[in-house]
Amino acid sequence: MKSMMLTEAKRLEIQDSPIPDYNENEVLIRVKACGICGSDVHGYDGSSGRRIPPLIMGHEAAGVIEACGSGVKGFEKGDRVTFDSTVYCGDCSYCKKGQVNLCDNRMVLGVSCGDYRRNGAFAEFVAVPFHILYQLPNEFPFEHAAMIEAVSVAVHAVGRINFNPGDISLVVGTGMIGLLVIQAIKEAGCDQVIAVDMDEDRLSLAKELGATQTINSKKVEVVEAILEQTEGQGVEVSFEVAGISSTIQLAINSVRKGGSVVLVGNLASEVQFPLQSVVTREISLFGTCASAGEYPKCIELMASGVIKVDPLISAKDSLDEGPRWFERLYQREPGLMKVILQP
Repeated sequence: MKSMMLTEAKRLEIQDSPIPDYNENEVLIRVKACGICGSDVHGYDGSSGRRIPPLIMGHEAAGVIEACGSGVKGFEKGDRVTFDSTVYCGDCSYCKKGQVNLCDNRMVLGVSCGDYRRNGAFAEFVAVPFHILYQLPNEFPFEHAAMIEAVSVAVHAVGRINFNPGDISLVVGTGMIGLLVIQAIKEAGCDQVIAVDMDEDRLSLAKELGATQTINSKKVEVVEAILEQTEGQGVEVSFEVAGISSTIQLAINSVRKGGSVVLVGNLASEVQFPLQSVVTREISLFGTCASAGEYPKCIELMASGVIKVDPLISAKDSLDEGPRWFERLYQREPGLMKVILQP
């Protein structure tokens, strides 16, 4: 089969690889679309330690079942499906509580680290356990299905908070996940959403997708602007979607006493942290990781048009062009967001 193999740091090659074996509880999927995730781009240069070559990356995907193992139930050849990026065991204490994203034996498709190697979906075929599969409606485009994983991350993050009438939310960072978080916040019933970024084009898109106000942090002192608009109190909830010290501090300093901060971004492994501000103002911090069963809800939200992904897809191209797109994304080419590869 055709595959895109990470052979060494910053080197992707289109290769002929063996079709994956699948066990009795797995299905073989003919991949129709696979998105390039930011975590793939971060791992492309070897710096994350989670994309150790050789590896077929790719975990945001959808396709058609080509074959089923003897123990597979509820699915058959020809079904249109997507799948969770997390391969969870189903047996540990976290899985039994529905917290599959915290599974003790968690693996992620398209990841190779010190503990495991699991090839992903930048290939014509991928094998996955049937318990992480989800059926797709017949009319649901495969390129949209390749966005479900990203949508589920946003929906899960927003689900960490219970909004009250009149709450104001702040989203720090309007990359792809940030733009999805904005839409998920509106769907959750919070009508006022402030978006912060340094990129005017992204802020314009944030406004189109539901932000009620935008702030360019290059032009305005953000915390002062937020305090001015909230009678000196701050917002009730902030979502930090970058994962670096400066934006985390901004998110914390922008909430009112007793407010909440949801940490979505995790670019930096360690950050500077305003401990006294959090403690003395009783700020609640929420971590959020991947998703935990939100796929069916996300499919419904996307199919109904409540969450829109078309504006976030910058390009759709063949797998053969994948190495070129990876390099362009790695170089942070302006205007590029999500690229969908079609094997």
